[in-house]
Amino acid sequence: MSEKTQDLNFLQGVKVVDFTQFEAGTTCTEVLAWFGAEVVKIENPGRGDPGRRLRPGKPDDDPWYFRQFNVNKKSLAINLKSPRGLEIVKEMLKKADITAENMAPGTIERLGLDYESVKKINPGIIYCRIKGFSPDSPWGKGLAFDMIAQAAGGPISVTGWPDQPPVKPGLSFGDTGTGMLMAATILGALHERNRTGQGRILEIAMQDAMIHYMRTCFATMARTGKPAQRRGSKPSAGNNAPAGLYPCKGGGPNDYLYITTSRANPEHYTRLIKLIGREDLLEDPRFATGDARVANSDELDRIIGEWTVQHDKRDAMEKLIAIGVPAGAVFDTLELQNEPNFEQRGFMQHVSHHNGADKMATWPVRIDGKTVRLKGAPALGGNSAEVLESWLGIDAGEFAALKTEGVL
Repeated sequence: MSEKTQDLNFLQGVKVVDFTQFEAGTTCTEVLAWFGAEVVKIENPGRGDPGRRLRPGKPDDDPWYFRQFNVNKKSLAINLKSPRGLEIVKEMLKKADITAENMAPGTIERLGLDYESVKKINPGIIYCRIKGFSPDSPWGKGLAFDMIAQAAGGPISVTGWPDQPPVKPGLSFGDTGTGMLMAATILGALHERNRTGQGRILEIAMQDAMIHYMRTCFATMARTGKPAQRRGSKPSAGNNAPAGLYPCKGGGPNDYLYITTSRANPEHYTRLIKLIGREDLLEDPRFATGDARVANSDELDRIIGEWTVQHDKRDAMEKLIAIGVPAGAVFDTLELQNEPNFEQRGFMQHVSHHNGADKMATWPVRIDGKTVRLKGAPALGGNSAEVLESWLGIDAGEFAALKTEGVL
């Protein structure tokens, strides 16, 4: 697998002081680390990022959640409530290109590390803030996790079945989706800064990020004049049939296949009907036009389901792909992790951490045919001596004194 991966140097020499925790912020800075920036997590010496502490009744020792969002980073465990600790971090901020935080509203200000304070010591810094809600919104002081953002930003309203309560999507759009938007913005701001020397403050609210991901739903509302509806397994626009989930052989919880046909290409429907051996339906007035198929979608779904249930989901997917019909099997996380192709391409990698190993997905974009090589998530404070020596010239003797004083 190693020949399929590489260390990227897109951001070589870029220094990042990382105050992020949990997922939205850590996703953003992890992208920078994957791209070659030196990302230093500033963590509390006692317990570190709260993302390390998610195993009830077990030691606070880098659970798998923490690893997913902090590979390729370094950790500096330092007491920000100590005057000397705060002074050290400010010295690092003077040398930083980027800093990012997603603490609870008001926390970074109480530490004296808000944008206006940091800008005074480093006017060219790119300062990034990720919050649940915009500070100048009615909910600006609200705490938010992924599911809060998905509720307040719209995704939950369109997820589930029309005659049942809404459902939270299984993916962490609220956290990871927000982090990715901020990472893209940082790259633009960094490009500008390298050209002009101008620093920036970048702010994103998780609620606002979710609205960004709802654009097709807003388009549906504009077309229909009604709020976008929950449509279960059907496409949100509601104007294509057949389309949806169909049961497959096996009867397991994920033995389903998603098939869709597009009005933009009437051949999708024709190819599908021929594959399942129901050419007679091509002349059936109930299904002769796109509007007729939408009106009679329940019956059409039943007919297609009679064919899919006789096939394994992967086999059915491949048969449909072969004839040019859009189809995707419902693969669960274990199936995806064990898919040989992902490892062969270097997308899924075996990663050694300081306290164990994982098989993990890397950044999905390949560069010159290779993926980003993953390096283990850091132990709490595991890079403190290295970071302080390389950033600030603090030698072994001074480092030992800082530990004795309780700064580190």
